[in-house]
Amino acid sequence: MKHIFIINPKAGKGSNIDRLYDMADKLRSRHGLDVMCILTQSRGHATAITREFVERGGEYRFYACGGDGTINEVVNGIAGYPNAAMTAIPIGTGNDFLKNFGPKEILFSDAENLFDGDETELDLIDCNGQLALTIACSGIDARVAADVHRYTARPQLDGKTSYLVAVARNVIFKELCSHWTVSIDGEAKEADYTLVAVCNGRYYGGGFMPVAEASLTDGVLNTLVVDKITRGLFARFVGAYSKGNYHKFPKYARCYQAKEIRITSEKEDIPTCLDGEVSFSSDVTIRLSDKKLRFFGPKGSHPDATCRR
Repeated sequence: MKHIFIINPKAGKGSNIDRLYDMADKLRSRHGLDVMCILTQSRGHATAITREFVERGGEYRFYACGGDGTINEVVNGIAGYPNAAMTAIPIGTGNDFLKNFGPKEILFSDAENLFDGDETELDLIDCNGQLALTIACSGIDARVAADVHRYTARPQLDGKTSYLVAVARNVIFKELCSHWTVSIDGEAKEADYTLVAVCNGRYYGGGFMPVAEASLTDGVLNTLVVDKITRGLFARFVGAYSKGNYHKFPKYARCYQAKEIRITSEKEDIPTCLDGEVSFSSDVTIRLSDKKLRFFGPKGSHPDATCRR
């Protein structure tokens, strides 16, 4: 079996590369493992690298070293392949996926806790052919995410400032809601919506938890649909939404257990944020993927550790 570290050299401003190489060396010397490190060169490179390996044959354990974006790329490279499993070593600014493991999250920082870890088969989200582990959200939060990416590229704005500017632009100066047709397992309704969050996992956006009972292993997608709300109500709703307490606003927010969600618009491209990456389409189909992901973590850890039953 090969153990391959897929390292995003831009994550953590490159400050972790030497530490990761040291981890790999220790796995070789202490445990006699076949280990290699590969630095990604561009967006999508991690997907291409991992796909090339698994299609050659042989057994692989991949270590996604970066943030949620790096994890997402490795997922799209190996999902559905029986000869590959993955884990994550967090060195990025956004590490929402690993929050699902609760107190065990800290153990993912050292490969010594991972190389012989337990495997769990995880469900996946398929959004217009792109796979994700945690959440696919469409609406106001996806618009904010798209603007954060845009503003962060400007050297005069840091991450926090970019986020505040994006929120102000979308909440104060633009309409909160969009007119869509939303179909949940074939049952459609045309109306004004604030957002639709399709949750396999529980965390996104720096720790927001829309649906606390979402499980990565239960074979359904917990889908939160939020109707049109006013700006005044939005300010109160966001606090509850971020902690999984949508049920405190039953008039506006409803959660479904679904396997296929379709969102269409005749007037606009719908922004959808998929594990931190934003895309736009007037026709968005989100479904439970037929593919599964083999994920390994520290012994005794579980991806539903923080799931509210």
